This record gives sequence, C-alpha cells and structure tokens, in this order.
Amino acid sequence: MSRDPLRALLGAERRPRPALSLAEPREGAAGAEAAALALGRAHEVCGPSAAVFAAMAAARLAAQAGPGPVLWIRGPRAEGATNPDGLARFLDPARLVLATPRRPEDALWCAEEALRAGAAGLAVVELPAPPGLTPVRRLHLAAEAGAAPAAGQGAPPPLALLLTPDPGGAQGVETRWRMSPAASRPGPGGRPEPCWRLELLRARMVRPRRWLVAWTEGAPHGALDLQPEPPAARRSGLVSA
Repeated sequence: MSRDPLRALLGAERRPRPALSLAEPREGAAGAEAAALALGRAHEVCGPSAAVFAAMAAARLAAQAGPGPVLWIRGPRAEGATNPDGLARFLDPARLVLATPRRPEDALWCAEEALRAGAAGLAVVELPAPPGLTPVRRLHLAAEAGAAPAAGQGAPPPLALLLTPDPGGAQGVETRWRMSPAASRPGPGGRPEPCWRLELLRARMVRPRRWLVAWTEGAPHGALDLQPEPPAARRSGLVSA
C-alpha cells in the first residue's frame, strides 16, 4: 500500500490555516503575527472586555472580507444587555443577528448550525460557564464544514468566539484570550482614545503574549493598533489589572 496518501494528509495538517489578523500589518511590530484568529475554528475570550474583543473581531472581519452578518448568541443568565449604540463604534448594528436561546446547550446548537451553513462569518456565543470538550469539537467540525458554503458566497471560513467568565477554561479551543480595560491614551487632536490590555493565554505553537490595544475611529472599520505591553507597564500602573 502506498504511503503517499498519508504523506499528503500530514502535509495538509502542516499547512497554515487562513487567519483573521487583529491588526494591520506594520513593519517592526513585534509579535503582531500572533495577534490572529485561525478561521474555521472556535476560540475562547474571557475578561471584563470580552464583548469588546468580539466587536473588534467583527470590524476586522469586515475590513478583510467585507461586511457580512454577525450572529450574536446570548445564552441564559448572560449579564447585561447587548447595546447597539456601544457596538456602533466598531460595526454597523444592522449586521447583527441576535439570538437568545433558553438553555446553554441551545446556544451552542445555534452556533453550530450557523457555522455549518456558512451563513455568518462570525458567531459570538455568550455562555455562563466554559463548555466541555465535546461541544467545542463539534463547533470546530461545524466551522470547517461551513468553509465550503462560505467559499461559494465568496467569503472566508466562518469563525466562532466563545465569551466565558474569568478565567476561561473551555477545553479544546484553538486559542484563549483575555481582554480588560487599560488607561486611555491621547489621540488625534488630543482627544483620549480608549485602550485595553489584550492577553493571549493559550495557543498551539505560540507562547503567551500581551499587548496594549487602542481603537481609533474615523477610518473605514476603525483602526486597531496593537503594541507589545512594556515590561514596566503593570508596575507603573499604565495597564489596569
């Protein structure tokens, strides 16, 4: 029996997946290549600003692939409410499709079906607790299956973001991120720009990293600026814990 099919399969596993870059490529930006989300996979985001991360990802997806629908699923016991005015800073609220299932398993089922259909480039799921390994694997498979119907519409493979309470802990996710507020910085005209602290907590083949993130309005889809966190930032109080 020929080993060529096995070699071909192993070669396919080594090929990099298409990814959503969270920042514009910039010469000399150390670690910027790590600030990316593999498409066709499920990722976890925790922290007090997890929803902001999801909104930024939706904006970056629009910048790279064009504006498309974003499915935002609010599971039971999700705190607060989705604020269209707050999201409007990052994306057109008309792109949002909101779903409010009654059970956590129904929230995951909604995401799974949407990913498999390739109908939405991004599925955001707010959950009361990190899901187990089996539902995460199902999301991976659904996102991979949705790549073909998405490609038929000229779109990239779909992406799932699971928003979970601190400190996260979903099993089997492609990456785990944490986002929290940081001190603002002066923007154009001296106006303060909101900033956040972004941490890559878990990723395959990539060590943990930290950035300071600023969002500049005015440009199409906004402008996301990631700077490596200075080693003394936490000690000086520049970054909030």
